[in-house]
Amino acid sequence: LMAFAKIGLVPDSGISYILPRLVGARRAFEMAALPETISADEALRLGMVNRVVPAADLDAATDQVVQRLAAAPTRAVGYIKKMLYASSTNTLDAQLEAEMQYQQLAGYTDDYREGVAAFNEKRPATFTGK
Repeated sequence: LMAFAKIGLVPDSGISYILPRLVGARRAFEMAALPETISADEALRLGMVNRVVPAADLDAATDQVVQRLAAAPTRAVGYIKKMLYASSTNTLDAQLEAEMQYQQLAGYTDDYREGVAAFNEKRPATFTGK
């Protein structure tokens, strides 16, 4: 629930930037100007959250995501994060250029070599972040 409008204020802390990108400008306006509580399932449907788990399972679900990220090729994950954030303001040409640059950087990592070797050997990759 965004209650800003109920007390004569506007959304803050970056929500006016983030929310339209998640749910679209029209839905973001409605949520900010005519605030209503939404369910976790609605937040999931709108793309505001990635998944919904019961409260009792939250720690285990969080640990699972953390473990998966910790085992991932950290440089590639970092490049992915940078690329996706830049995509909100890049033109298509600029984004294609960014993809090319980050793909080249990722292609020089030990994690890339390990990923290809693991794929060819039909085994799980063991990434080191190098």
